[in-house]
Amino acid sequence: MTNNTSKTKWQFLEPRPSSWRKQLYLKGRKLTAFTVWSDMIANEDTIHETADNWDLPIEAIKEAIEYCETNRELLKSEAEEERRYLEERGVVLEPKVVANR
Repeated sequence: MTNNTSKTKWQFLEPRPSSWRKQLYLKGRKLTAFTVWSDMIANEDTIHETADNWDLPIEAIKEAIEYCETNRELLKSEAEEERRYLEERGVVLEPKVVANR
């Protein structure tokens, strides 16, 4: 698994030692790189639109994308861990299917 969380090459990303997550956050924000990246993908936004939406420099968005694309295993692992945690506490994560009337 690639784990670039400790690299010093990141200008806009930083670890959050107080968090259980090992993934990086945008500096000065309670915002993970993954949140920005997945929001961009889900909304089919461009880098420029994402930068506007999150009020971040374009270079920060590019850095978040690079980080997420090179750390997919870490992000997947943390998502699975969070899912297990929520399910153990009875949180329903799947939408209910409503029968047609």
